[in-house]
Amino acid sequence: MNRFDFLVLGSGSAGLSFALDVADHGTVGIITKKERAESNTNYAQGGIASVLDKTDSFEEHVHDTLVAGAGMCDPGVVEEIVRSGPDTIRRLITLGADFTRKDGSLHLVREGGHSQNRIIHAADMTGREIERVLLERAEAHPNVTILEHHFAMELITCHHLGEKVTRYSEDNQCFGAYVLNTDSGKVERMLSKVTLLATGGAGQVYLNTTNPEIATGDGVAMAYRAKARVSNMEFIQFHPTSLFHPEADSFLISEAVRGHGAILRNLAGEAFMQHYDERCELAPRDIVARAIDDQLKKRGEDFVYLDTTHLPEEKLKQDFPNIFARCLEFGLNMATDLIPIVPAAHYMCGGVWTNINGETTIKGLFAAGEVACTGIHGANRLASNSLLEAIVVARKAAQKAPEMVRKASFCEDIPEWDDSGTVNTEEWVLISHNRRELQQIMWDYVGIVRSDLRLKRAFRRTKMLHEEVESFYQRTKVSVPLCQLRNMIAVAYLIIRSAMLRKESRGLHFSTDYPHQNEVAEHHTIL
Repeated sequence: MNRFDFLVLGSGSAGLSFALDVADHGTVGIITKKERAESNTNYAQGGIASVLDKTDSFEEHVHDTLVAGAGMCDPGVVEEIVRSGPDTIRRLITLGADFTRKDGSLHLVREGGHSQNRIIHAADMTGREIERVLLERAEAHPNVTILEHHFAMELITCHHLGEKVTRYSEDNQCFGAYVLNTDSGKVERMLSKVTLLATGGAGQVYLNTTNPEIATGDGVAMAYRAKARVSNMEFIQFHPTSLFHPEADSFLISEAVRGHGAILRNLAGEAFMQHYDERCELAPRDIVARAIDDQLKKRGEDFVYLDTTHLPEEKLKQDFPNIFARCLEFGLNMATDLIPIVPAAHYMCGGVWTNINGETTIKGLFAAGEVACTGIHGANRLASNSLLEAIVVARKAAQKAPEMVRKASFCEDIPEWDDSGTVNTEEWVLISHNRRELQQIMWDYVGIVRSDLRLKRAFRRTKMLHEEVESFYQRTKVSVPLCQLRNMIAVAYLIIRSAMLRKESRGLHFSTDYPHQNEVAEHHTIL
């Protein structure tokens, strides 16, 4: 049985930032299901938004965030996170982050929905640079242990204690997690006084996604099973421009490319964004994604083009070295060729409900990063606010957590993982088949444009998948693919159910049955 004062599930920017801040106050265990650098942070191309230019202001950044959020943001949370931006950037630089500079100053660029140039970036690999710096510092700290190839299966809470629960708390409380060591195949008890969920997003629920293979919604599913409050799961952001190529695995073409002047064209070569929004290519992502979807459906085509051929080749290579090189691998030169693109599931704006300090509705359980719903994103995330939110909320959680650790003790009554009656099976094809079916259902019926009929169909089919997989889970030795599928189905249910409850179109949720936005944001969807 492992014991850590602080248990961190996930090794992205939120998890590593929290770990660094609490490491001087106790032992820290970081659980990651793949290699330690494999996270959504590592794939974040665009940048991190912050007010640093004298022509910009906090008020403008707040306003842009609220506009994008379509009336669903928490203004107080937005204000606090935005005002924490400059200190966050300074800390990252102090830790060693090497952001792109021009004439000695940080190079600030603009993305869709922003009224000013306020995106700090490291070429087109900002997330990778932030991950590098935080990971190097975490690895060097003597109190931090990073456990690779460990998969968090379930949060350990009061319901695992049975009759012993009353000696600990009348409220639901988290005592750690059951974790599958994928090297040994054993399920281990990881006890903690404070646990942070930093498990990232759930893009793999959809057929087309910019997310890595690890983004299977594990944290949201675990928290929901543990009876934590989950909020606003209907708001799934689709990135408008992922590379359309059979071998590209939905490679993301950063929003910053449009910020630099790229133009969207249909297959007839016609620019079309002016017909949908006066901001054209710089409109927020939900508007751009729906415009592309509308073009595809009206014209019966599979993709549209992103045109960068009017931009200087040297500038493209300088500002987007990773994207330029990646396109070349597929025979596409950004300076001379139109780039085929389609929208793809990108970012989850809902998640496990938290306050500004990352506290969930379960005592001892915090959440930060994409897994959390803090209130900053509302119904649509403003580009490049996500890395800022992840680090700011993780740091605020790290200010609260040490005091909780000082007052807490380890729960000694946690039972061993019980897999009695389960067997190994050769029927793994059921997992891969059901996973593909789930992804297709979500893409076809719970995508960019929804309807009551589509949602009801998705609900029925997902319910059948849940029953099949749950039966399989109860009689089978656990494995990462099986647990991930189970989590994906749980997240799909939350998305579908939340979408069915919202009788309007708002932000990222667009319904053909309720095409208009209500005058007032009538509710947050709580499950």
